[in-house]
Amino acid sequence: MGERIYLYDSTLRDGAQAQGIDFSVADKQAIAEALDAFGIDYVEGGWPGANPTDDAFFAAQPPVKTARISAFGMTRRAGRSASNDPGLQDLLAVNTPTICIVGKSWDWQVETALKVSRAENLRMIADSIGHIVANGREAVFDAEHFFDGYKANPGYALEVLAAAHAAGAEWLVLCDTNGGSMPSEVREIVAAVKAHLPDARLGIHCHNDTEQAVANSIAAVEAGVRQIQGTINGIGERCGNANLIALIPTLMLKMGFDTGLSDEQLTRIGQLSRLVDDRLNRAPNRHAAYVGASAFAHKGGLHVSAMNKDSRSYEHIDPALVGASRLILVSDKAGRSNIVNRLHQMGIAVDDSDDRIGDLVKAVKEREALGYAYEDASASFELMALQKLGTSPSYYELQSYRALDECRIDAHGKRFTVAEATVKLKIGGESVMTVAEGNGPVNALDAALRKALLPHYPELSAMHLNDYKVRILTPSEATAALTRVMIESRDDDGHKWNTLGVSHNVIDASYHALFDAITYHLMKARAGK
Repeated sequence: MGERIYLYDSTLRDGAQAQGIDFSVADKQAIAEALDAFGIDYVEGGWPGANPTDDAFFAAQPPVKTARISAFGMTRRAGRSASNDPGLQDLLAVNTPTICIVGKSWDWQVETALKVSRAENLRMIADSIGHIVANGREAVFDAEHFFDGYKANPGYALEVLAAAHAAGAEWLVLCDTNGGSMPSEVREIVAAVKAHLPDARLGIHCHNDTEQAVANSIAAVEAGVRQIQGTINGIGERCGNANLIALIPTLMLKMGFDTGLSDEQLTRIGQLSRLVDDRLNRAPNRHAAYVGASAFAHKGGLHVSAMNKDSRSYEHIDPALVGASRLILVSDKAGRSNIVNRLHQMGIAVDDSDDRIGDLVKAVKEREALGYAYEDASASFELMALQKLGTSPSYYELQSYRALDECRIDAHGKRFTVAEATVKLKIGGESVMTVAEGNGPVNALDAALRKALLPHYPELSAMHLNDYKVRILTPSEATAALTRVMIESRDDDGHKWNTLGVSHNVIDASYHALFDAITYHLMKARAGK
């Protein structure tokens, strides 16, 4: 195993500065606990005194087993002593084992933003670090704008680092604050710092304004940095921070470094990524490296055919190393290999040479041309495949349905709508007709179907609508356009499945998606009995 790389997570502080992100105290506590359980070395909790949420987090810090909680702040202000600076006292008061202090390393910033002399800036840094160390805390120094500062005045940028190092900083973190440096520049500058301060422990903190935060972090490691600061899923101010979800597997699997994580812990990295997305109430990036739903998804027939011979053909690692799984997609790009692999993944036994596979490939391509999208609706594909193979289950037969949408005006002149649906079904030889109301025609249709089916299939009570999407496929036809409805359903155990319907009539498209969702749920529920 290679040298140790220390992982410093700034999701709860730098990540919280991203537009649209607002962590609650409960969010911060849950994420901190997850980071600790995963094996992150440092968890930066926020900036004491900056806002009530951070203060509440530090007042009730979650119990951690191995991670060191870090508080973030700035150097003492000009004209004050370190012991008499309110900001430093706030940092010490939260009683974290580690304190990260940010200080200016670009002479232009010192003179224009701080409006102090370069010498005073050096004293502010040294006094603040010294005060933290004297109080028994580990001091981490974030050299803000370091790469820009070094390019403008390398002598002064190195003086800043030397001052922090001499005062007792455990780590000197080189920050690409504006996110504009190139990997070649980072590698060269880090090497120069190593030569100037050979005994210092160096870290890297990169922003992603040129989509190079991960590349710059790797370049810094190659040049001698041994601490990486970043955030989960790369969230952060402006374009974000270095993405630890991409960096950690790369460090371990590609570069052979020891991150303190076991192989088993690495398999949980996707869970950590999704936990943060869930807390932010946002959909995960399906194309995220290592952990995205499409990271090991294969669509082209040529690719799948080669994958059948050797997975290294189109996968850079074994998906299992990061807790992921291979996904063979079915679409109009599919060949026999896609279909056969997808059927095997679904547990459908079929011989590779079965003549029906060709018919299924043809049907998929024809339906995709009509607007179906089976790669995002695997449940509908499975039902269609079973139908072509002659083993499709049938739980009811539709005889007719009708959906009405009525607009009414009440006595106060307020307008409201009422939807009503009627369905006639044949269930086990019995004809059943039910009527139900809903807040819209699709909701009413769903209610009417459930009303008819529940007495015969009580398992249906465990099925719930999770998401409903409509896409216009032929916008040139305006309101007569072909539409695709995609429904995501879930059961009480949290299992999810996607179904779809396509029609010029949005209610009809919705019915077909509902029919597949109900049939798939009953099929799986009854198979489990």
